[in-house]
Amino acid sequence: MGGLRELVASFVVPGPSGVAIRTRLKQLTPADEKVLALVGAHLGSLASRDLKVRCAQGMEHSADTWAARKRALTAVSTSRWAGSLTKATHDQWALARRGQLAHIQCLEAGIRTIAHRLSLPVGTKGSKNTPGGYRSKHEWHAKARRLHGLEGRLERARADWEAGVLRVVRGGKRLARTRHHLSAAQLTETDWRRQWEAERWFLQADGESGKRYGNETIRISPDGEVSIKLPAPLAGLANAPHGRYILTAMVRFAHRGQEWADRVAANRAVAYRFHLDVARGRWYLTAAWQIPASPTVPLQAALAHGVVGVDINADHLAAWRLDTHGNPTGRPRRFFYDLTGTADHRDAQVRHALTRLLHWARTCGVKAIAVEDLDFAAKKTREKHGRKRRFRQLISGMPTGKLRARLTSMADQTGIAIIAVDPAYTSRWGAQHWQKPLTTKNRKTTRHDAASIAIGRRAQGHPIRRRTTPPPHDQSDRAGHRTVQARPGTPRREGTRPRIPGPRTRSVQPDTERKRETRTSRTVRNVRSAQAWVQDSLLLTD
Repeated sequence: MGGLRELVASFVVPGPSGVAIRTRLKQLTPADEKVLALVGAHLGSLASRDLKVRCAQGMEHSADTWAARKRALTAVSTSRWAGSLTKATHDQWALARRGQLAHIQCLEAGIRTIAHRLSLPVGTKGSKNTPGGYRSKHEWHAKARRLHGLEGRLERARADWEAGVLRVVRGGKRLARTRHHLSAAQLTETDWRRQWEAERWFLQADGESGKRYGNETIRISPDGEVSIKLPAPLAGLANAPHGRYILTAMVRFAHRGQEWADRVAANRAVAYRFHLDVARGRWYLTAAWQIPASPTVPLQAALAHGVVGVDINADHLAAWRLDTHGNPTGRPRRFFYDLTGTADHRDAQVRHALTRLLHWARTCGVKAIAVEDLDFAAKKTREKHGRKRRFRQLISGMPTGKLRARLTSMADQTGIAIIAVDPAYTSRWGAQHWQKPLTTKNRKTTRHDAASIAIGRRAQGHPIRRRTTPPPHDQSDRAGHRTVQARPGTPRREGTRPRIPGPRTRSVQPDTERKRETRTSRTVRNVRSAQAWVQDSLLLTD
């Protein structure tokens, strides 16, 4: 047991802090689409220019430089558009800064692993937690060259980090690299150019409480009318007073529509963003706002009606319902999803699987779902798993972060609490203690099903190993130990049960002294038992 790491206590995941809903803009006229494209292209060029200035400033940024950038943008747009542009620039710069630090940490982890394996003789076998040497001299030589390359990249990344130098691609680095592989992406240069320009547009504005309908830049009334404050160079396109343009399309939010309407009617802040799906030729509008954090339910209260343990896998969710005592009830459930294809397709698959999971949990009557607190950031590098390419792809394909965020936000509306548990040894111990006992000729229990039981029991505070049956014969202790019947804190629980005089009951302990005083010899008991009991005749008197 000395090699096992210390487990982290389970906890209830706090609810979401914001809401984002999306709808499609239907019945847009060609004039509406032209105005949206012109506004997006103009503001996108301003956003690129502002991001370039911010990256050039590096660590010398201050409130004065921020104000100077905002004044420069106000002259070619409006003050509110300038505020949205500068805020988006700072958010993008901060995200790139965090990504740069994560890249440095990844390089350091890879260098440590390679240096350790190079220090070992060729062919040295590794242990469970420590990798061994490389298999051949050829591989050792290749990894030695790779080590020098990683060290050079790390030195340059650290120098950029200390100097505050960032390299950010508006529109995405992946789409920029696709320009050189159009045939593999099945795109023409014209199609790629349209996607590239659309991704670089800027059509989003933050809300402000107290203003009309919660947003002065992109204003949407409760009945669905959309009006946009045009930048100064495009003010001639306005079809409404005060330099505003009113779209022909009316907005309807199917999800949380009433909540959005109440918020807009009360003039509370709502942020909006327009987005064009070039492949489909459709415009979408996303509305987002902050919500107060919901009070966290105590762990014991969430587990009062049992729990559903969920094991996250690359292609499905394995779930099993557990009662309040940690016993699996009913049959296991599996919710499959397909993570191939585009990002929108993967996101839809995850949402569909989580929706089915939450509906089934509600029908079971439970108020909690237990999931593993997974984080594969340090476990999916090529240096850790070496030639196990499929295993690295399997780990990288598991949507741990997105699934956990989706599940938390979706469960908040159903009144189901999400409990995060330590993922250590759940698959191994679940298969060891639960897979075989729950497998029958009519039901094949998989390793993932057994892991879901282990996850649920850990959330409830129970040990993962199952409660064994009493010994054979007449359920006494002469056949061996009763190891798992006692609680972990019970003294001498691994030994045999002591001999206690009296009947073997689980009620009141026998009165030993009184039994000893009234006890008869064994011979007398045998004689009395051999005699037949006959009722005496009644005595008749005159």
